[in-house]
Amino acid sequence: MQFLDFEKPIADLYEQLAKLKENGEKSGVDVSATVSEYEQKIADTRQGIYDHLTSWQRVQLSRHPDRPYTLAYIERMCSSFIELHGDRNVKDDKAMVGGFADLDGETVMFIGQQKGVNTKMRQIRNFGMPNPEGYRKALRLMKLAEKFNKPIVTLIDTPGAYCGLEAEERGQGEAIARNLFEMVKLRVPVICIIIGEGASGGALGIGIGDRVLMLENSWYTVISPENCSTILWRSWNFKEKAADELKLTSNYMSQFGLVDGIIKEPLGGAHVNPDEMASILKAKIKETLAEVKKIDPDTRIEQRIDKFSSMGFFEEH
Repeated sequence: MQFLDFEKPIADLYEQLAKLKENGEKSGVDVSATVSEYEQKIADTRQGIYDHLTSWQRVQLSRHPDRPYTLAYIERMCSSFIELHGDRNVKDDKAMVGGFADLDGETVMFIGQQKGVNTKMRQIRNFGMPNPEGYRKALRLMKLAEKFNKPIVTLIDTPGAYCGLEAEERGQGEAIARNLFEMVKLRVPVICIIIGEGASGGALGIGIGDRVLMLENSWYTVISPENCSTILWRSWNFKEKAADELKLTSNYMSQFGLVDGIIKEPLGGAHVNPDEMASILKAKIKETLAEVKKIDPDTRIEQRIDKFSSMGFFEEH
């Protein structure tokens, strides 16, 4: 298990527990009572830390290398998944995945950004940063789901859309804008869930839905803390301050009315118990789909437009 810097007290306790078990095995002494005490101490220490997480610490959790990504959730939640490839124009973008899946007997179109689980796969997946063809693939799959009257669930986890020269040459801005325009008009239920990082237009490109939800330790904002720090202070050294000022965590997003709900994670984060997290997420998806499907398609579209049109704070003079 990998520990983040603020989890050092937990890491120290785990190390002591491992030594205790090792000594017990070598000496043949029953240390079960002491082990139980250490396990309780670990749980109490973790609870104390996680009750007072800063915005930057939640950003760190959203990027934990063991945190489940889109395909990991689909694999755990669905009995089958048929991945579909390509935008029918340029190529298949490995940073964006999608296809039909069986969710307890219901066919659902899952679409989401996918980060790599090791160095080679991170390069292949472009670190979860889609190119224009990724967003065009996503739109193609959404239209396919609409054609067959199947609900859509998007899982958002990206540090941002890829901003390289070639991406701009192929129309990155247009591709994202087209998705916003088309997603508003989809006649099937659309649920969007931020499962990790939700940065800028890269997240919005698959983030227009009837319900927008966030995992407890995810974030959602216009720019990453590091890039915000670089712009405002000409240095990455103020990323913690930037994270606080951006108000990017799930509780702030809920207060501002930018998301419709927060999905609790197991204590310690989704990576501590991916199976439990997938079970919680699956139950929430099924509950939300059942709720949204009761609404007439025309009414859903109208509510979707009103929902996003009313976001933000402004004054008229």
